[in-house]
Amino acid sequence: MWNYAFIDWQNLYRGTQIDWWTIDFLKFRRYLSDKYKIKKAYYFIWYSQSNNIWLYTNLENAWFTVIFKEQSLLMETNKKWNVDSDLIFYTMKSLIDDTNDFEKIVLVSGDWDFKILVDYLLNKNRFLKVLFPCKKYASSLYKKLWNHYFSHLNDAKNMISF
Repeated sequence: MWNYAFIDWQNLYRGTQIDWWTIDFLKFRRYLSDKYKIKKAYYFIWYSQSNNIWLYTNLENAWFTVIFKEQSLLMETNKKWNVDSDLIFYTMKSLIDDTNDFEKIVLVSGDWDFKILVDYLLNKNRFLKVLFPCKKYASSLYKKLWNHYFSHLNDAKNMISF
């Protein structure tokens, strides 16, 4: 059976930047498919009409389904673009959509905002794993999870980075 991945771009990007490494999208997508049997990988990211077209193109070329958090051009600043509600919405939508043929969900984020979602998915036996981009900044709320429910992407850095 296949699984789905839901990826918080902001958390992934900042988490890897803190440890001075960069994700290779194609290697990362292959890693998710091989290790976690990911059929669909949803990548939640803010949309900017500025010079990020290369990023969106690279994500799509690596077989990620890109979900944009659209922002007004007047709002474009260096502030955090919160995609959390979109990620939760699409996760819950995938659970009730009869056409989705997946077993479990992998979450890529260390953000504590998703703890309630993880608890729900665990209760429904639909949660596989949370992948933390950065060991230092994984929310302490996740420490209550059994070890087999989480991994650190730092441990796979040589397989998924440039």
